[in-house]
Amino acid sequence: MIYILMNNRQQKILAAIIEEYTQTAIPVGSQVLGEKYGFEVSPATIRNDMMALEKDGYLHQPHVSAGRIPTDKGYRFFVEEIMPEKELSREEQQNLQREFLKLKAQNTRLTRTTAKLLGHLSGNLAVSGIVDKDEFADFGIRELMDQPEFRELDEMCRLAEVLDYVDEKFDSLLADLKDDETRIFIGSENPIEEISGCSMVVSPYRTKTGEKGILALIGPKRMQYAKNKSLIEYVKKMLGGTIVIVVFFNVF
Repeated sequence: MIYILMNNRQQKILAAIIEEYTQTAIPVGSQVLGEKYGFEVSPATIRNDMMALEKDGYLHQPHVSAGRIPTDKGYRFFVEEIMPEKELSREEQQNLQREFLKLKAQNTRLTRTTAKLLGHLSGNLAVSGIVDKDEFADFGIRELMDQPEFRELDEMCRLAEVLDYVDEKFDSLLADLKDDETRIFIGSENPIEEISGCSMVVSPYRTKTGEKGILALIGPKRMQYAKNKSLIEYVKKMLGGTIVIVVFFNVF
């Protein structure tokens, strides 16, 4: 994708709009940016920068009197050029391992355990599959129904239809993914056409026994990309045996 040159302040404005919109799902105005994000310039300067970002295709104004929201191009620029790599903290890793062991102790299938864990921690729809066994599980539809983007019945029906044929959808997708690669698809980039209004973070992996698996998180375009990417990458390391899972005890 070709990007129009953006100055440092405009990059910070785009990042702030994405952060605010991720939290609120409400179009972001210049007043909010000035009051909440500490830009040491006039509101008029912020508005001019927002207009320039809109003109170059990074932002969109859904209504004349509304603020701006990021476009697919805006999110893509953010993911490639601005978004910092996120690593789970030690506490997050320990909590994740603890929850994984707790679910596993309930004798749930590994795919279901993984999907439930990822769906719960991300607030998105999680899909977990072992391709060699043609075994897939998903979790998180209820979480998505709480998001304003999925309150339209048509959007939920399209997503539910995809889940009915999830094995076929991911078979073709796997052919385009390199081993151990984590890919982020945003909106119209989504290779699964039925959910082109969503974003997806997806990664193949190998189990300890060498079977090919896949993990994916599907959600609104305002999903937390860095967090979701780090969750998938950590979980697939657990599943692949490159991380030793330790039981942590509370000492009183």
